[in-house]
Amino acid sequence: MAASQVDLTAEAAELIRELTAQHGPLMFHQSGGCCDGSAPMCYPVGELLLSEADHLLGELHVEGLAPVQVWMARDQYAYWSHTHLTIDVVPGRGSGFSLETPTGRRFLTRSRLMTEAD
Repeated sequence: MAASQVDLTAEAAELIRELTAQHGPLMFHQSGGCCDGSAPMCYPVGELLLSEADHLLGELHVEGLAPVQVWMARDQYAYWSHTHLTIDVVPGRGSGFSLETPTGRRFLTRSRLMTEAD
């Protein structure tokens, strides 16, 4: 796998810790615009079936937890391949499909163009 195209903020790491304690190991799938715009959707590992139509962007590393994989549909990745994504947390309710919905916080993806250093 190439260098990771994803990272997370300290706030996202803390929410991932909380959700892991409740639901076990987690994964993300970057939504392509359905349901909650282009929000990162958080699921227990194995709840969302992946296929060859999905692309692994990278893994998020939260101290003390198993790596959290971040996926995106391959056709969407064709448009986002030049970006680096950071998963963050903001106040508010996200989609009913993502695990953080009841917490009053939601995951949000911040993006920037990749650099030579990436």
